[in-house]
Amino acid sequence: MAATPKTALPEESELTVEELNVSWPVLQTASVYIGKACEWYNNEFMLCRQEERDPRRCLSEGKAVTACAMDVLKKMKKHCLEDFNTYMTCLERSSGSLDFTPCRNTQAALDDCVLKNLNIERPPYGYFCEAKVHNTSRPRPPKEEPITFPDPTPGLPLEIPREKAKYHNRLWYKS
Repeated sequence: MAATPKTALPEESELTVEELNVSWPVLQTASVYIGKACEWYNNEFMLCRQEERDPRRCLSEGKAVTACAMDVLKKMKKHCLEDFNTYMTCLERSSGSLDFTPCRNTQAALDDCVLKNLNIERPPYGYFCEAKVHNTSRPRPPKEEPITFPDPTPGLPLEIPREKAKYHNRLWYKS
């Protein structure tokens, strides 16, 4: 989307939201739980972005996704901080690529704590790759009419007189 002088940009106050100021290992540790708990908000935001094709119209949905993720992190800090830190430290220090394999025991402890206190069950492997239908109360935007372009300039007729080619056959491609 190109910006022109007529493009209306949102005010600074509309864009201000409390951000997730956390490191990569924290996000890696909490990503599955945030994804599961905030799935509806994220799907709503992505549907809005797909249908509207203008990110300015989806600011409220984006704020809801951020607020949900912040809420999940705060609850995890309140109820499962020790298990969370143990699992995060294991992920961070066990391999250079944050590999899950050496940390399955600490992951199981965190899964139990999150299920017990936050009622978020760890989804099965491949859950976020599955196709899902998202029901929304947001009205569908009006359908856009396809852009029709006029016919291109007609070509030259094939029966016009042409000079004989100097070095090669001019009509080598014609059958």
